[in-house]
Amino acid sequence: MSDDDFLSAGLSGALTDFGHRLKARVYYADTDFSGVVYHARYLEFLERGRSDFLRLAGVHHTELADGRHGEKLVWVVRRMEIDFRASARIDDVLTVDTRTENVSGARIFMAQQIRRGDDLLIEAKIEAAIVSENGRPRRFPKEWAAAFLPKG
Repeated sequence: MSDDDFLSAGLSGALTDFGHRLKARVYYADTDFSGVVYHARYLEFLERGRSDFLRLAGVHHTELADGRHGEKLVWVVRRMEIDFRASARIDDVLTVDTRTENVSGARIFMAQQIRRGDDLLIEAKIEAAIVSENGRPRRFPKEWAAAFLPKG
């Protein structure tokens, strides 16, 4: 493995038997005046987990946007459900776990958790879709399903 491959894998987390795992540190910019993570920032940690999962599974946002699949495609979050269980604080190291629950038509259903050590902080359910540049749903390519569904 080259230095570039190692650095990229570290930045993008790692594929796991269940899906994907990413480590992230809480920085000052992620917190409110009290040093607690501002609630909307959890959406960014979750997005990084999903984006890096896609990247490591071989689906790159830039390839979707440049028309390599016959037209420009984009991911959109259609629905999100979040349970806030506990707060993260400045300098905490978080683990973002992402797994695919189902792929159906143009949609992918994912479950995510954010932990600090063994403490569960956030649980989220996400429904995302692939749409064309003009917003029309596009079927989820069959060859991608194997990359996203759990290995066991």
